[in-house]
Amino acid sequence: MPLSMNREVFITCAVTGSGGTQDRSPHVPRSPAQIAQSAIDAARAGAAIVHCHVRDPETGKPSRDPKLYREVTDRIRESEVDVVLNLTAGMGGDIIFGPTERPLPVQPGTDMVGAAERVVHVAECLPEICTLDCGTMNFAEADYVMTNTPGMLRAMGAMMTELGVKPEIEAFDTGHLWFAKELVKEGVLKGPALVQLCMGVPWGAPDDLNTFMAMVNNVPDDWTFSAFALGRNQMAYAAAAVLAGGNVRVGLEDNLWLDKGVLATNAQLVERAATVVSNMGARVIGPEEVRAKLGLVKRAPKAV
Repeated sequence: MPLSMNREVFITCAVTGSGGTQDRSPHVPRSPAQIAQSAIDAARAGAAIVHCHVRDPETGKPSRDPKLYREVTDRIRESEVDVVLNLTAGMGGDIIFGPTERPLPVQPGTDMVGAAERVVHVAECLPEICTLDCGTMNFAEADYVMTNTPGMLRAMGAMMTELGVKPEIEAFDTGHLWFAKELVKEGVLKGPALVQLCMGVPWGAPDDLNTFMAMVNNVPDDWTFSAFALGRNQMAYAAAAVLAGGNVRVGLEDNLWLDKGVLATNAQLVERAATVVSNMGARVIGPEEVRAKLGLVKRAPKAV
């Protein structure tokens, strides 16, 4: 796609994530009340979309419990702040193998479930957006694999489409974009699609500008994309994403720091990103404009 700066930019705040950051910063929210409040604060700071995982309220460890998702979404919806809800569907595909000479049986911490169970909270909460990690990937951990087979992705994508929830395609490398285009071609996903370019996640696409532009150039012209990078490069990639024609993601899922030695809140990261966007001469748009742009429908969850 041609390089053309985006002048109407939405900001997504990735509120808490599923990484082991719960003990590295007091600002990483754990309980549903804390996650919802942090999302609300981020929306007040300028985030049009909040991307939410849930955690065990006691330990802070990542969870797939639909009750926790329901509490988070209910609290956000019951607040006076309007924001587009984006729930992860990335969990439930974790395999931890044994040592290299005895990889089987799989080890404690493996969490591999079926497609319907991976999206059960999406069906119950009916957010406007949910994520679809479009490929299997090795992360930094020695024997951990994030597993998303083509068959699993076709099944999950079809369920999301049937629910009327727009998938946000998480692309950690160029091959993920290749398969995402195939899903649209097959009619599993509706086009034009929404994609998140995930830069600098070991061992996916590195966060150098040549690789970033290779990712951008593999996004179809009529798709909408956002991008992020981890840690200290978060704000640099906010600027790069806007310059390349995209939108911005920031938040504690990807970066804990506001400045060197200064731990951030989600609201502070959103405020910093909004300043970057506006200083570039672009405008930060709100949730209603995002819904119109992406064809989203704001719905209440099913009655329990």
